[in-house]
Amino acid sequence: MSAAALSPTAEYLALVRRRRVYGGLLLVLFIVLMASGWRTADARNAGGFLDGIAHILDFPIEILSEAARDWRNLPGYLRQYLPSLIETLNIAAVSTLLGGLIAAVLAVLSARALAPLPWLVVPIRRGMDVMRAMPEIVIALVLIFLLGGGPVPAMIAITLHTAGALGKLFSEVAENADLKPVEGLASVGAGWLARIWFAVAPQVAPNWSSYALLRFEINIRASAILGFVGAGGIGYDLRTTLQWGQGRYDQVVAIFALLFLTIVLVDHLSDRARARLVQGGHAA
Repeated sequence: MSAAALSPTAEYLALVRRRRVYGGLLLVLFIVLMASGWRTADARNAGGFLDGIAHILDFPIEILSEAARDWRNLPGYLRQYLPSLIETLNIAAVSTLLGGLIAAVLAVLSARALAPLPWLVVPIRRGMDVMRAMPEIVIALVLIFLLGGGPVPAMIAITLHTAGALGKLFSEVAENADLKPVEGLASVGAGWLARIWFAVAPQVAPNWSSYALLRFEINIRASAILGFVGAGGIGYDLRTTLQWGQGRYDQVVAIFALLFLTIVLVDHLSDRARARLVQGGHAA
């Protein structure tokens, strides 16, 4: 067999060896970075991670044991914290609705095939990147400093993040829409808004609604977390009961139970709704 016939095989084997070398170097670098990061984190951790890992279950066991001892109080606490849960759900619902409406506008303005002003596409996309990159808790902390505590800072923070996240998803769906109905309406003199409303909206509505429902689930968790920084809702009550410590742990369990049951219920209902919207059938 000639050398020319062997050269492709030799090149392939050389490429495989180079990839193995690069892969080995990356693996070694990853291990070194993980080890150094672990040592740094353990050195800065109060008491050391390895010393404390044996007690990692002490606090949950203490909470559950107190709740088991005072289990008769749980139904009353569930009723007591139900209004706070409703406030959390309201924050998530309003934020999802406002963020979804803003995202829909941004999506059609940033979709290259649909944008009425092409020069706006890039600035709008970069603006959505900024909104999506900023964590809700950072925005909420700034707004709490400016506006004070309460549900309004949480709602604004979640709305901005939702607009950025859904705007990206909505724009991708809009760009994949069939343009033939748009061209048909344009041929009979329909304006840009009419083309979007009658040709694009019916195509993207199922996927947009599915993404909005999924985002609503995420926003429930986000609004509960923001309560820890003073943004209202059931998260604020959870932080308060944890700060009181022993004697209030049955209330902590009641709040966790409310959150867990609510998230499970919303997940189940939204799964069924998304299946109907996207597939047109019933969820399994």
